[in-house]
This record gives sequence, structure tokens and C-alpha cells, in this order.
Amino acid sequence: MSSSKKAFSYAFPLTIPIGVSFVFLGIGLGLYGISQGLPAWLPLVIALVVFAGSMEFVTVSLLLAPFDPIGAFILTLLINGRHIFYGLSMLEKYGDKGWKKWPLILGMCDESFAINVSTTLPDDVDKGWFYLHVTWLNYVYWSVGTLLGGVAGTLLSFINFKGIEFVLTALFLVIFLEMLLSATKVQSIYFGIAGVILAIIALLVVGKTAFMLTAMFGMLVLCYIAYKWGGVRYD
Repeated sequence: MSSSKKAFSYAFPLTIPIGVSFVFLGIGLGLYGISQGLPAWLPLVIALVVFAGSMEFVTVSLLLAPFDPIGAFILTLLINGRHIFYGLSMLEKYGDKGWKKWPLILGMCDESFAINVSTTLPDDVDKGWFYLHVTWLNYVYWSVGTLLGGVAGTLLSFINFKGIEFVLTALFLVIFLEMLLSATKVQSIYFGIAGVILAIIALLVVGKTAFMLTAMFGMLVLCYIAYKWGGVRYD
């Protein structure tokens, strides 16, 4: 068996739960786009080009608002700026993977990051191929779900789908709770709780527009302090 096929056989089962969630989330995006008056094909284009979770729901609103590229750039940075922190933590894992690092960088999302950063692979499984399979599989799941949602939204246009975008928030809550419940180190639980507290404080202090970057920066500082002076190690 080639290294690619072996890595795929190891990656695919791990992505199935994410795939199920992504299909339903993608359907939610498609339905939401149609409910806002977009043509059936446009949600799929957004999913293929943007591929940024919550930002795709916001993109629907941006397409319907007056043209404001600078405002859209700033809003995108505030919403998806957390990927800067993800990228920093994946430099060592992705940096030496040759041509694979480019699709890995472009295709990174919360769920792919969670699988790739937390999975301990056997020595005979190629890490580069494993990371790549996780990344493209999640991309396909999301795109297929969005296509289905666009078609369904067109066929069921008589139904009010207001609030359907909350499925993304629900997925993040489920992933967070699952990581807490399955954590094998008490430090992970402490950092998870600290992240919630920091997010609430940031929301109260800077508001909902900028709280994500503020909370992520706070977590980065907290993790650095814990590593540098608190003796916390994960290796």
C-alpha cells in the first residue's frame, strides 16, 4: 500500500464526524444564502473560494451590502484572525512538507487544525499525506453540503430559514465540549476554561466585533507565560 493510501485509510475515519457536521453546516449556508435572495450557485462559489466557516455566512451579508472593500477586509481579519495563531502553532508540522504545505496552509480550518494538531500518528503513517487528506476531505464535505443547501433552498424557498446560521455556533460548542470531555491532561481543561473566561472578558470590554482577536491574543500570552515560567509542557 502506498504511503498516500495508508495515510488516507487512517485519516478518513477521523474526519467522518466532522464530515457529518460540515454537510449540515454547508446545507445551512446554502439555505441561508438562498433565503437572502442569492442565486442557487453562489453559496457554492462562496464555499469553494472563501472556505472560512463563519466568514462565509458574513460574506452573504457583505454581498448584499454597499460595496466596502476596506470594511470587508477589516471584518474578515477580526473574524478569522484566529488563523494567525493556528498558523504559528503549525509551523513545525507543516513547514517541512514540501509542496503539500501550500494546500495545507490555504485549506486550514478549525476542524482540520483540531485533528492535525491532536492526532498521534504511528511511525509508518506519512504525516504530510495524513494532514493533506484531512484538509481536502473537510473541504469537500463543506462544499458538498453547501451545494445541497443551495439546491434545497431553491426547492424549499417557501420556508423561512431565519436563524439557520446558528448551526455554526452550535458546532463550535460541541467541538469545545468534546475536547474538554476527552482531554487526557488536566492542563487542557484549565486552558479551555481560561479561554472561555478570557472570551467573556474580551466581549464585555471590546465588544463582539473585536473580541475574538483580543481573546486569542490573551490566550497566546497566557500560554507563553505557562510555558516560560509555569513549567507547562505538551511534548
